[in-house]
Amino acid sequence: MAEWCGRGSLLVRLLALSVVISVLSISATAWLAVRDTTRALQQERGRALADDARIYDALLGHAATHHDWTGVSPLVRSLAADTERRIVLTDRNRTPLAASGAGALPQRASATVDPLAVDTDLAGTAGAGGIDARATGPYQLPDAERTALRRLAVRALDCLHGPLEPAPLTAAEGLLPVRTDAEIVVAPSGRPRIVSRGATVISDARCAGEFDALAEPTATERQALDQLDDLVNTCLGRQRIPAVRTDLDGQWTPAGSGPITAERRDDVDGCVAAARRTQIAGHVAPPVLLFVTDPGTPAPVGAFDLTPANRLRIFGVAGVVLLVAVGVTVLVGVRLVRPLHALTAAAGRMRNGDTTARVRVAGRDEIARLGTAFNEMAEQRCRVEQLRRDMVGDIAHEMRTPVTNIRGWLEAAEDGVVELDVDLVSSLLDEALLLQHVIDDLQDLAAADAGELTLHRQQVELPRLLREVADAFAPAAESAGVALVVDAAPGTLDADPIRLRQAIGNLITNAIRHTPADGRVTLSARHRAAYVEIVVADTGPGIPEEQRELVFERFWRAEKSRSRRTGGSGLGLAIVRKIAESHGGTSAVSGAAGTGAVFTLRLPAASGQADPPHGPVPLPEVRP
Repeated sequence: MAEWCGRGSLLVRLLALSVVISVLSISATAWLAVRDTTRALQQERGRALADDARIYDALLGHAATHHDWTGVSPLVRSLAADTERRIVLTDRNRTPLAASGAGALPQRASATVDPLAVDTDLAGTAGAGGIDARATGPYQLPDAERTALRRLAVRALDCLHGPLEPAPLTAAEGLLPVRTDAEIVVAPSGRPRIVSRGATVISDARCAGEFDALAEPTATERQALDQLDDLVNTCLGRQRIPAVRTDLDGQWTPAGSGPITAERRDDVDGCVAAARRTQIAGHVAPPVLLFVTDPGTPAPVGAFDLTPANRLRIFGVAGVVLLVAVGVTVLVGVRLVRPLHALTAAAGRMRNGDTTARVRVAGRDEIARLGTAFNEMAEQRCRVEQLRRDMVGDIAHEMRTPVTNIRGWLEAAEDGVVELDVDLVSSLLDEALLLQHVIDDLQDLAAADAGELTLHRQQVELPRLLREVADAFAPAAESAGVALVVDAAPGTLDADPIRLRQAIGNLITNAIRHTPADGRVTLSARHRAAYVEIVVADTGPGIPEEQRELVFERFWRAEKSRSRRTGGSGLGLAIVRKIAESHGGTSAVSGAAGTGAVFTLRLPAASGQADPPHGPVPLPEVRP
């Protein structure tokens, strides 16, 4: 059991998961137990938030329309009575300015009441630059200007609602749609605006004169705008930015011909916002701290604490759930970890050289499938190891004979037993070439196994390629008394011509070697819908069906005794398969025993390659 509880073990992780699940279950149970209380608390908290927003908005409105907090006490008492909350206003040093009740204050203020920096989470009255829209300052209109603007607004509204003669025009003809729901809304400064569906009506071609007159700043507003322009341009001058001109909507435009780049627009916006705060600061109350609590306690509104008895009860239930969960997890974990340890032990034995290591598989779950996969992997490893040993033996056998021959003849020549004449040198050169051929083939196979068999693809004309390969092997076929015939359909193939010649050459070499005199080797190519078939067929003894799956294995021969008689390294067909696979194709062998062998390379066709319209065109036959 101790070995199962080591650091990072599966059992420990299962226990940790069980604890997490238990904690989640306890949390869910606690939630269900206090559901009604939670709902009540949520309702209370929502009401408290609404009351906080109401209190904040009312005090913010007072600050925006008064230059100090001298007369705010009646408003504080009225809000406290309506919301049943204790409200306290203090300055930055927490010195009380107005309070609805006595008592200690919480460590943190509920909000800061500052009309020049509105908290948008509590109030929706923030205007340009975060300034409360009710803080109008020098823009507050006197009664005479209000009356004059009211008359202009009524005239513009009557124009909007007036008849259209001879017929209503469309927006494409220069008019905006008729707004039947348009109405006059008065801003906090006293300026009337015409709005429709909540949006300000900016202009209308029929009523352009009335709207232009209504949009013109009054004397009071012009004086305030001039003051704002002076503040803004002073700020801009310090940053060497051209002067601008502001409007009643808080927008600005360049005042002169000097351009303002896009990179400096943020600087201009910052100067405008700072200037508006400076201009209005003397007309609003200074910032104060707002504390909203329950009467008689410094705790924030909506706070809730569990009693000691409730906490003890929750901890007790949590402990019981944890004990049950841990016990169940231990039982399940032991049953789960035991077969995993068996797998680990078997893998260790295999690592130490025990190729017979297997595990007993019981059941059909994931662990059983893992055990089956392990056993299959062990069998595959044994087969691969046997193939490796056979390949090492075959390589040693293939290389021992030429090396032994070369050494024997050289020693005999050194001892003076034989004369190192031209024939002997030629024989030794043949043995060296055979040895070099084996080494080159092994190098190609190693590169293919490592995925490093580099291909240099290009468009290859199949008839020309097959003719060139046939011409290269014509002397060998003539020497063996074998007819070499080429029959290829016109077309191209996207392939590496050198590697493709190597593969086809290996097939032709193999076919000539096993075809008796007066036999025939046919080299052909055909185009299919999505691939090209290159076929090398001979009239030799063929390959039995039970041996066809082995012909592409390394060093495999149907007759081990003929390896030295027929020559070859035993790697040619293995190289053919690797070259075909590197091109994304396949290699196969067919043909009945006694009627010859047929080797087929199936490679992906070139893009856009179609079947030949008139069938294959036979090329000249190469005969010995």
